[in-house]
Amino acid sequence: MVDDRSDRRERPPVGVIGGVGPLATAYFLQLVVGLTEAERDQDHLDMVVLNHATIPDRTEFVLGRSDEDPGPVLARDARRLEAFGVSFLVMPCNTAHYFTQQVLDAVDVPFLSIIDTTVAAARRRVPGLAAVGLLATAGTAASGVYQDAFAAHDVTTLVPDEDDQALVTRIIYEQVKAGRPVDLETFRAVAGRLVQRGAGVVVLGCTELSVVAVDHGLLAEPVYLDSMDQLARATIRRAGHRVRG
Repeated sequence: MVDDRSDRRERPPVGVIGGVGPLATAYFLQLVVGLTEAERDQDHLDMVVLNHATIPDRTEFVLGRSDEDPGPVLARDARRLEAFGVSFLVMPCNTAHYFTQQVLDAVDVPFLSIIDTTVAAARRRVPGLAAVGLLATAGTAASGVYQDAFAAHDVTTLVPDEDDQALVTRIIYEQVKAGRPVDLETFRAVAGRLVQRGAGVVVLGCTELSVVAVDHGLLAEPVYLDSMDQLARATIRRAGHRVRG
């Protein structure tokens, strides 16, 4: 009997456009390792990670508060990973997907989108899904990447009002990115108000909020759908491995 694990090791590595932000990238890698069905080191994915933390702030540019365009930097990083010989690219940052076309134009290798992956997972979780809630950076909300992707399937995307978005922004930037404790009560309250407005599922469309989900066990609650968790699972499958459990 042939051991297919020897063939698996010959496959090119996965390229990770990382550093946006650094903690979220680390959690993505942890998720991939934890979710991969493996009995030994050699059963895990080979990955090349470019943890480019100094990429200009994505939200600041999308909202017009900065002239530093992250797009060309992300495209250059994609080319660097392609030159290394990766099989496909992933980018564990939702806001950075505003610049997806620049990345696609820069390389020939496939790109696995966290947006498309999450939209497909939400529709599988709730058959006949009519509306989703979106917790994300102000940049992601303003960019419309999730709204457009869900609208293509006749699903309405509900975003927090101005006051609630300010609370989400504080959790992302002043708590998670700063390495401080997260106000989980406020987080749950904002999500609850989206559910009250008709959201069948609440998408965690920011990889910093994915950190909150992992740290506090939120993924056990069906209402929450974590974009980074879904990207990790899709990455494992795309690389020819099996998801644990």
